[in-house]
Amino acid sequence: MELSGSNWLEDTRTSYDTVADSYADLTRHLLEETPEERAVLAMFADRVRTQGGGPVADVGCGTGRITAHLCQLGVDAFGIDLSPGMIEAARRDHPGLRFDIGSMTDLPFADASISGLVAWYSLIHIPDDEISCVFAHFQRVLQSGGPLLIGFHVGDESQFKTQGYGGQPMHLYVHRRGHSQMRVWLEDHGFAIEAQRTLTSAESPLGGIILARRPEMTSVR
Repeated sequence: MELSGSNWLEDTRTSYDTVADSYADLTRHLLEETPEERAVLAMFADRVRTQGGGPVADVGCGTGRITAHLCQLGVDAFGIDLSPGMIEAARRDHPGLRFDIGSMTDLPFADASISGLVAWYSLIHIPDDEISCVFAHFQRVLQSGGPLLIGFHVGDESQFKTQGYGGQPMHLYVHRRGHSQMRVWLEDHGFAIEAQRTLTSAESPLGGIILARRPEMTSVR
């Protein structure tokens, strides 16, 4: 069965446009039920501050709940998402914060312009043959030493999703990956792994977390 194909980006955009309002309602208070995830996000925010602060991109931000939480932690966070419907909901629910439409397969940021980057369960619809492109963009836009936080569903299979939040129709794959595979992809793009863990919570029946860092560039004299 073909798991990617030329229309996967459009399928993802359309699916999340359809479920945007239901998604916002069902996930709005999810972090209140997930103390371990809050601790991970706090650790990430601390890494950003240690590096001197600066703009942080929540890539695949959905309706903006992680972006808003990072801002509450004192991080200069903004969100970007493929779905205009999700961005509309994010702007409605979190007025005053920045949310842009865009794709992680072609991030519209200058090289080394981002101090930290979060992809919170937003890689789950990216086919294997597109992951390298995504991580190459992450590596390109992150500043030297900048932290990268990834959340994902752990497993070794892909499932086609036809119904989503609030029973709304969806048409996309959900890809589950193991820590070892994610580490290989990250290390292939020069990231240094700092921490990883597996957990079960309201976020995911079996979730994976990886905190990585773009190595600091050393000058040659």
